[in-house]
Amino acid sequence: MSKRLGLASVGLLFATSASALLYGASNDETAVGLVTVVQGAVSSALPAILPTPAPTPTALAGSQTGLVAQAWLTTGDQQSLLAPQAPIPFYNGAGAGNVIVVDPSVRYQKIEGFGASITDASAYLIQHALGPTQRAALMNDLFGAGGNHFGMTRLTLGASDFSRTHYSYDDLPAGQTDPALAQFSIAPATTDVLPTVRTAKALNPDLVVMGTPWSPPGWMKTSGSLIGGTLRDDSFHVFGAYLAKTAQAYAAAGVPLDYMSIQNEPAFAPTDYPGMLLSPDQRAALFADHVGPQLAEASPQTKLLELDHNWDLNAQALQVLANARAAQYVSGSAFHCYGGDVSQQSIVHNQYPLKDVFFTECVGSATAINWASNLGYDMQNLIIGTTRNWARGVAFFNVALDTTFGPHKGGCLACTGIVTVEPITGTYSRNVQYYSLGHLSRFVQRGAVRIASTERVDNVLSVAFANPDGTVALLAYNADGADHDPIISTPYGAFTFHLKGQSAVTFKWRAPS
Repeated sequence: MSKRLGLASVGLLFATSASALLYGASNDETAVGLVTVVQGAVSSALPAILPTPAPTPTALAGSQTGLVAQAWLTTGDQQSLLAPQAPIPFYNGAGAGNVIVVDPSVRYQKIEGFGASITDASAYLIQHALGPTQRAALMNDLFGAGGNHFGMTRLTLGASDFSRTHYSYDDLPAGQTDPALAQFSIAPATTDVLPTVRTAKALNPDLVVMGTPWSPPGWMKTSGSLIGGTLRDDSFHVFGAYLAKTAQAYAAAGVPLDYMSIQNEPAFAPTDYPGMLLSPDQRAALFADHVGPQLAEASPQTKLLELDHNWDLNAQALQVLANARAAQYVSGSAFHCYGGDVSQQSIVHNQYPLKDVFFTECVGSATAINWASNLGYDMQNLIIGTTRNWARGVAFFNVALDTTFGPHKGGCLACTGIVTVEPITGTYSRNVQYYSLGHLSRFVQRGAVRIASTERVDNVLSVAFANPDGTVALLAYNADGADHDPIISTPYGAFTFHLKGQSAVTFKWRAPS
């Protein structure tokens, strides 16, 4: 995160205009739009909510086609939370009025997955603050097919601010160096992080794993410390070797890294937790001559991502991708939410359409107490916004934090996770991000392709995907305070749905062969 939050000093501002949220509102580099503090706990299963009757299709003419859509609803008033609805029949014809047109023949990016980071803090809580029954329930809730079925996670390679101690994989006393990496070890990850990820992969074998270092070992840096500084000129090659050994060690431990960035938030130097500045020129040199070729040899399945920082730093990604020697090793760019606008992802895509786009970090704040507004920010920016702006994968930050917004060492004082763990009672509760992510992670498979859908009708936003198994998933969010009745039109019929204001619904149906 580029700026951290103080409990008393930081608030969240939400643009009242949906277009401002989607196309230009600055987040002022603070944690944005997620959830209120959770008190107590809820059961590990979603509440049983009886399906509501299908709406009368007053805007549709013609007979039913025999095809039906399933629907799952989350309302801003929390009366429905990923709640299943009654099956909705398709009718012949395209319908008239406020129509969302879904066109499977127009295809965009292929999807990798949706999920959140298994940080040191998250893994520690999962392994030590929950008993076996609750631990299994939470992991199934997050990664299991009966829960959110998260398909992407991001790991911190070494410590971040959400670690109980600061460390790298080759720490030495001040003044000592280890150019041969003889002391290298991923032992700190073996206690909590790797077991948690292995469980997640067992629950979802399609899980995509990304790794990101917050800092190299201090002896590689100008600061001589995990905190601050930049990479020493004489440490470029050994840093490449360090990352290559990390990828090999993780693979040997049963957690191969599908993607890796070389520095978290390289334009920000935190003062109380690991991090460092790494300029676009430095990154390009690392990709071209060190990390790129070293990783290609040691771990060819691991793809490198550039930037891993805020939307408004997209010019830095463009600068690195313009270096042909660097770009040959770079799969794409990764973005965070703390500055700029989601549409800036498309600027990078449009100039380098063969390079991937990922969204890899946004954190919730305990100071954001309006649940409906938080859901709206997520839907418009982080779920619909990121994917309509070419993201192949979406990962929020900590998958779990406790009721004191930790554990952490430095950094954020009021950050929240996808779930909140209560260590005293050994229980957990879901935050708004759980439901935001679940509207795609449950229904969009790895290998799905985004397909065309009308971007906005009567302030109802949408994004659609064609899954490898022949199903189609469409997410719609009503950004208005008033209810709307959008018509969903497809090549094989249409249906309608009454969507409350500030509410999201995911539809899923099997396309005729």
